[in-house]
Amino acid sequence: MDARREGEATPMKNRTTVERKSDRELVVTRTFNGPARIVFEAWTKPELFKQWWVPKSMGMFLRSCEMDVRVGGRYRLVFGHDASNSDEFFGRYIEVIPHSRLVWTNEEGGHDGPVTTVTFEEKGGKTLLVMHELYPSKEALDAAGTGAAEAMGETFEQLDELLATLGVGQS
Repeated sequence: MDARREGEATPMKNRTTVERKSDRELVVTRTFNGPARIVFEAWTKPELFKQWWVPKSMGMFLRSCEMDVRVGGRYRLVFGHDASNSDEFFGRYIEVIPHSRLVWTNEEGGHDGPVTTVTFEEKGGKTLLVMHELYPSKEALDAAGTGAAEAMGETFEQLDELLATLGVGQS
């Protein structure tokens, strides 16, 4: 894309990239149309998070969303098709820097789960989001596969849609 098109108000589809950076690291990157403050809130306020986190194509929904977003605070996400067929993700927040950085553990698979770091960098009213997952070993990352990270493309599109309904990123 040339520089002339970059500044135009033409709606552009944001692209989600998923890269395996090393034997233990997976990185998902996307730019969102909105300020870091609002994108951060969508990650930390349960009433917003519930609206975009689970890919709609999976036919599941977030049944329960508990988030105590502070250092040492815990989170628990329960989702599934119905109460008898649900999955839980849970852990604790290690680092919380408002509008800038979130770091949490993923403890549903035991205490050797990955650590997830999400950074929010605002530039010109848009937010570059980088989600970095660090696994304890190559084998743990191999076992996890990239399916969940690849589903983030759809999930992040849903976040873009939510941001538009919140009135951000509009010209």
